[in-house]
Amino acid sequence: MTSYAEKPWLQQYDDYVPHTIDIPQHTLQHFLEESAQKYTDNIAMVFQGKKFTYRQLNELADNLAAALIADGFKKGDRAVIYMPNSPQFVISYFGILKAGGIVIATNPLYTKRELDHQLHDCGAETVIVMSMYYNLLKEVQATGNTNVKRIIVANVKDYLPFIKKILFTLFKEKKDGHKVTLQNGDRKFTDFIKMGEKAPKPNVEVTPDDMALLQYTGGTTGLSKGAIALHRNLVANTYMLQSWIEWDYGKEVILGAIPFFHSYGMVTALIFASSIAGKLIVVPDPRNQKDVLGSISKYKVGIFPGVPAMYVAINNNPDVIAGKYNIRSIKACISGSAPLLVETKRRFEELTGGKLVEGYGLTEAHVATHANPVMGKNQPGSIGLPLPDVEVKIVDPVETDKELPVNEAGEMVIKAPNIMAGYWNMPQETENTLVDGWLFTGDIARMDEDGYFYIEDRKKDLIIAGGYNIYPREVEEVLMTNPAVQEVAVAGVPHGARGETVVAWIVKQPGDATTEQEIIDWSKGELAKYKYPRIVIFVDELPKTTVGKVLKRDLVKEYKEAHPAE
Repeated sequence: MTSYAEKPWLQQYDDYVPHTIDIPQHTLQHFLEESAQKYTDNIAMVFQGKKFTYRQLNELADNLAAALIADGFKKGDRAVIYMPNSPQFVISYFGILKAGGIVIATNPLYTKRELDHQLHDCGAETVIVMSMYYNLLKEVQATGNTNVKRIIVANVKDYLPFIKKILFTLFKEKKDGHKVTLQNGDRKFTDFIKMGEKAPKPNVEVTPDDMALLQYTGGTTGLSKGAIALHRNLVANTYMLQSWIEWDYGKEVILGAIPFFHSYGMVTALIFASSIAGKLIVVPDPRNQKDVLGSISKYKVGIFPGVPAMYVAINNNPDVIAGKYNIRSIKACISGSAPLLVETKRRFEELTGGKLVEGYGLTEAHVATHANPVMGKNQPGSIGLPLPDVEVKIVDPVETDKELPVNEAGEMVIKAPNIMAGYWNMPQETENTLVDGWLFTGDIARMDEDGYFYIEDRKKDLIIAGGYNIYPREVEEVLMTNPAVQEVAVAGVPHGARGETVVAWIVKQPGDATTEQEIIDWSKGELAKYKYPRIVIFVDELPKTTVGKVLKRDLVKEYKEAHPAE
């Protein structure tokens, strides 16, 4: 009988993937500094046509670090980056690290309450913010709940090409809320960079065991928690990802559309690109199909980390179907943050000729732990194989010290060099989640005989109807095979007789005339009697986080409010 200790997944690795990696002991900024030394004049980053060489990017990060230090910033201080994907984000990220600081990357779409919570919890004194969010930041600062004292304000136009900068200033800056009046003591990003040009070059001793990142969980299941990453955690995961994809040092083009403020985009795009001296194409809004597709076509993107919602949008884009964009340069895409349905993968690979494989990770693992082989066998519905040096086992969700047999579903627990050091200021949560070095993921999963893992569902998303366990993902996979369905989310809602019942929220294909009852009747023939959705609700779109996770709790909450008696 196969066991987890035997690591059957190793036999499924692509030929070029090592079983273990001798991870170099260095810091994150080493990636940028090494690429700037070896590939000085290679293009490191492109934003709206504006290009930055590795020398320029490294110097800008040095200047920011020097300015921070000259302004009183000390090793171990925390600094918040509050902006979408942009050159300023990348410069700030490496600049803070070079100054010995700890990065907190925050979601630009946070409400005042959410931003207040995060700033209060992390205790940062420094915030580097894009101008469109400046006024909200000042409102939060005025509450007195935070330690924010140093505010550095960037503007989108700071690094736009000359013509685009003029057009932006004339037609968008004021109208779209980018033009702001800075209050006393707050400074412009470009002025701060210039200040750093005159200051001594940063020379802070940073070690692999120093804290690099305080990354807050998405909060899709409750209060957002700060996961602590040491330099060595993020460096390890970068080398693990490097091992999974065949690439050429200094020659790859990586699409940076997935948000950098999320650990998935931060590691798989921003850090990964710098680690292989790749050209990072920075896209501020992943929902902007024209920018995403135009960037792929113009710069011949080869590596495209993303989320299923992005691939679904490309699959359904009429301009792609009509051949307006050339997206055949794509070689490899690892999809994360949400389940990748089989039909999405099949259609995307057909359109691009590249490989789209499902992976798995979580903020507490900074970030990836599993992926399907890029060249080898992909099992439909599987998150793939553990990456090199990742140990995994499945345990009973209640009796957590009881390891379950292969092919039996339980909670997945992971031990790896990229696992977080703990939660910020939450010792009890840390103790509950990290046990003897094992991370309890909260995901219900199983492993087959070949070592492929399957997420049955979130531990908290499990539907129990009439005493039966129902995994929403299985129902979603089946519903996606119906020609009328473009996107779907399945969850349980309270039901008097069954405890819970299955509801499917569906975005239909444009112009489709299928009714809710027709979907239900069709699903009866595809799913066991206890599994098929009793209720189907058509919606124009599914609520999602900025990295594409469907907010099922919002759908359930809305349903409960509309049906209070059930």
